[in-house]
Amino acid sequence: MDLDLRTLRYFVAVAETLNFSKAAARLNMSQPPLSLAIRQLETQMGTRLFERNSRHVSLTAAGAMLYKEALFLLSHAGSLKNRLQHTSDHGRLRIGFVGSMVYRGLPALLDQLRAGREDINIELAESNSGDIVDKVAMGHVDLGFIHSNQVPAELQDEIIFTEPFVLCVHKDNPILKKPAPTLTDFSDQRFIFFSRHVSPVYYEILLSLCISAGFFPQAVDETRHWLSILSLVSQNMGVSLVPACMKQCGLPDLRFIEFEHSQRSITSVIWAKQRRDPVVDQSLETIRRFYELER
Repeated sequence: MDLDLRTLRYFVAVAETLNFSKAAARLNMSQPPLSLAIRQLETQMGTRLFERNSRHVSLTAAGAMLYKEALFLLSHAGSLKNRLQHTSDHGRLRIGFVGSMVYRGLPALLDQLRAGREDINIELAESNSGDIVDKVAMGHVDLGFIHSNQVPAELQDEIIFTEPFVLCVHKDNPILKKPAPTLTDFSDQRFIFFSRHVSPVYYEILLSLCISAGFFPQAVDETRHWLSILSLVSQNMGVSLVPACMKQCGLPDLRFIEFEHSQRSITSVIWAKQRRDPVVDQSLETIRRFYELER
């Protein structure tokens, strides 16, 4: 036997008003469809639910029993809907992040976001900046942490972290034997850059750092992730310029060299202007406080 919630609401309205006209007005519908729905319900139940004549409507014993059950079912359905909405929307925060955020305080930030909010469910998705921008724009992600990148007009961005670049080389690189090697000393070596397609801004920054040091890199390999770059350098497959936070990566056989320059690696948080909710707003405030303390 299938009972739909709409029919139960019709039945409850009649049971509580004991008047088909008043019940129809309460339900914002006309009386004939309501009378038909009640007759169909009685047929489905196999018993009369109301005693009615031209002047009086009353519940039968079966009707009184169904009224109690209907109230329970409708109440349970309403509370279930609220719990599901709370779980799937109000308590959920979907975060897209570039891998290097792990070394920019992401684990500690997540602890802060969860602090005092036992109902929050944080979903993490690692990707590159371009993909994160697309996911936030499409509503698949609530907040995104990205590198320097242009964002569409429907998104809002805010810089949360800036840092210098460092030169990353293998520990056995012969140029390290010099007392104070500079970026220019590595001009003839193979450079590994962040992908021009994934992040044109970062690619141009890295290229400009080399040009400012007086050379144009002749051999350039490209990858989509900073950790991939560091892994290649750790296998002595080239040298690179990486954000200073990557010194914390823990990969073996790497050496990091600081050098003078004005460009900075910029990390921003992005969100959709038109899809704001309390969880996103509260999380943004936590993010601002966290990085103000860390700077």
